[in-house]
Amino acid sequence: MDASRSLPTVTELRLAAFGTHRGAVFPLAPVTLFAGPGGSGKSTALQAYEALARLGAGDCLEEAFPDPSGCVPEGSEADAEGRRGFRIGCTVQGPAGPVRLDLALQAEPELRIVGERLSIGEQTLLATALRDPGRSTVQAAWHTGGDVPVTRAPLPDDLLGTALLPLRVAGRTEGQLKVLAAAEQMVVALRSVYVCDPQPQRMRGRVTVGAGRLRRGCDNLAEVLLRTQSECAIRYRELVAAAREGCAGPVETVRAEELADGTVRAVLGRGGERSTPLGRLGDGELRYLALALVLLTGDRVLAMDPAHEVPEALQSLTFLLDGFDRCLDTRQSRSLLELAARTCARENRRVVGAVGEGSAAAAYAREVAGVTVVDLSRDRTT
Repeated sequence: MDASRSLPTVTELRLAAFGTHRGAVFPLAPVTLFAGPGGSGKSTALQAYEALARLGAGDCLEEAFPDPSGCVPEGSEADAEGRRGFRIGCTVQGPAGPVRLDLALQAEPELRIVGERLSIGEQTLLATALRDPGRSTVQAAWHTGGDVPVTRAPLPDDLLGTALLPLRVAGRTEGQLKVLAAAEQMVVALRSVYVCDPQPQRMRGRVTVGAGRLRRGCDNLAEVLLRTQSECAIRYRELVAAAREGCAGPVETVRAEELADGTVRAVLGRGGERSTPLGRLGDGELRYLALALVLLTGDRVLAMDPAHEVPEALQSLTFLLDGFDRCLDTRQSRSLLELAARTCARENRRVVGAVGEGSAAAAYAREVAGVTVVDLSRDRTT
């Protein structure tokens, strides 16, 4: 069996009641692109995925949901106590089997988790419920096995209970070990996420050398390119090949140059003494180069916090790319999609992105093996 298939991987996103989505179930392929008209919920789906990732990494609810009222489905009525909320969840495949996580959250009058369920098949491994609205805790019950089948204890109502289980479960019984395996599988998959939205207007200038980890907006592209060209010859050659496909004119190299003032700038080598600073490129070329670099690099070069306690070989890496085809022409979209499909097929990578309705990327993606297009103009619920 292919070892990569046993790596913890999010294979389904559920938006039971979130933003524009109700009862939506989205299977996730190695490369999944949400397509649809404006307002159909493309960015909303990625927002839910990112929120789950942040909760899995230990962030509190306010960090994961900065605008909780905006997550409440349109037209939702408050109950007698003025409460409104939303529900999301996901499934992670891995060594423990298909593990489900389902969350019910209250957005108003205050943000809090009111219910969480971690399960495998029909067996509930963790369940929480809000018993006393006056306390900032939920009552949790997790599977123990042995002489005491269930352990009960309060947990904070602003943190993901699943992520707290390794600190609470001893792992002495078969039941406890099963709970820990499921919780670890879920947390590892959720933490292995990198969110990227290149901002061309911030990528044109010189940058100072820092940690060498690519930030969400890719404004330090030149710094990371300097690291890539010196540390990984194979990935660097692939990046140059991708640049030839997506940039206008001849491209011999894509390199970073250290300047006398201690800053770094990136240039396209055109052959001989000719070069073009990246600051002179169009928005589409800059976004294309940034996304190509993202797809070709690893978590140690990305500004993210993966599960360092788990070997990299036992983790998958998922890229969340909203506006995947923004500013790109047909040639660039095709080249980037082919690169994404190749990368995800050979390495432990996955892509979840959003493209415009009727775009070249959406049309071409349907012809690329390993790529699934979710058409939100018709596939909004399952």
